[in-house]
Amino acid sequence: MHLHIIGICGTFMGGLALIARAAGHTVTGCDAGVYPPMSTQLEEQGIELIEGFAADQLALRPDLFVVGNVVTRGNPLMEAILNQGLPYVSGPQWLGENILQGRHVLAVAGTHGKTTTSSMLAHVLEACGLAPSFLIGGVAEDFGVSARFDAQRRYFVIEADEYDTAFFDKRSKFLHYRPRTAILNNLEYDHADIFPDLAAIETQFHHLVRTLPSEGRIVLPAGEDALERVLQRGCWTPVTRFGEGGEWHADGDHQAGRFDVWHQGSRVGTVDWQLAGAHNQRNALATIAAAQHVGVAPAQAIEALNAFQGVKRRMEVRGAVDGITVYDDFAHHPTAIETTLAGLRHQQTQGRILAVVEPRSNTMKLGAMAARLPGSLQQADLVFCYGENSGKHALGWDPVAVLAPLGERASCWHDIDAMVEAIVSAARPGDHILVMSNGGFGGVHQRLLTRLEATRGAT
Repeated sequence: MHLHIIGICGTFMGGLALIARAAGHTVTGCDAGVYPPMSTQLEEQGIELIEGFAADQLALRPDLFVVGNVVTRGNPLMEAILNQGLPYVSGPQWLGENILQGRHVLAVAGTHGKTTTSSMLAHVLEACGLAPSFLIGGVAEDFGVSARFDAQRRYFVIEADEYDTAFFDKRSKFLHYRPRTAILNNLEYDHADIFPDLAAIETQFHHLVRTLPSEGRIVLPAGEDALERVLQRGCWTPVTRFGEGGEWHADGDHQAGRFDVWHQGSRVGTVDWQLAGAHNQRNALATIAAAQHVGVAPAQAIEALNAFQGVKRRMEVRGAVDGITVYDDFAHHPTAIETTLAGLRHQQTQGRILAVVEPRSNTMKLGAMAARLPGSLQQADLVFCYGENSGKHALGWDPVAVLAPLGERASCWHDIDAMVEAIVSAARPGDHILVMSNGGFGGVHQRLLTRLEATRGAT
């Protein structure tokens, strides 16, 4: 079957393209404004990419159009498909019906940590000989890809996003996945362009819980009020809780990346890795509990986690010049920004942190979380905030006014090149430049390294 994927370069749809290709389908796709790492993965797999959404792509005559949730009414190709009555389906529905059906799906949901935890879980299952298929919203260093599929394998690890499915299906994506094992990592308000309030997101999580079998397993943090409200609306599946007050908990210096893991009062092993932060400790506990549900002994899971290499764009070092290190991180929600800064501050006690932020997500552009941004940036010595003043990525709020509580530490920019020059001018040996965005950010990481090399010498 020939599938033409509309909006192919998002992390989910790009991963779906790789899986469809591995399942034996012919795959082509189109998108606009592509950037690595997804575009690189697709090109390496020989998947033809077409720039833009022109109606003349109907000439490809695919058997089915698979539609991503970036596609809206008014899209020329989509309008042509509708006008001619051609077959189309959403990406999550196609995946659920053609790939996930009949498999043991392990889904990782939550506002934060989905990509990292999914990568940890896939890594643990791989290290323990279960060789899972997976679809993750980032590139795990241990695999070098964000998705893979083997029709002979039973287990499938998937990052379960609560964002809506498509313009014609406003349910959350994860309702198409029908997992048997589900990690519900946390739940905060996000996606202000889709959900009016936290209660609306809780409803989608409740719908997910309703799909889990009675022989399945739900893994979630103890004491998370929003998730407890979700369960109180109805739950037919055994629940395992982690963290303080849960049957799985940890003690030790999580910021140093070393902590003991306890299960029902008994110590089962020690995680000793390169990942810092309480959030990664919680991700590890969730991973160990979920892996146990498919037969992986806790000691085996811990041994595997000790070799976990992390995920691209999660505190990824992009380069260093004259003692100035440039990092890339996907953090874009205030909670994630605050956690990321705290982790870097603990890791790097010497030198300043220069935070470079692009509030690019729909939630941040709309300003639903803007008031929390100054508080989340308190650990930074200098803050450089970039926002376009026109176009689809323009901010709907005034960053100068919002970041005023940070005083002279913060500056706001509409021109990337001018911002890069300001950062390079301000940086000094020993500094840590932390770039945080959920997009490509105009290649600002390499621009910074190039200008630092030009002004300060060799890497």
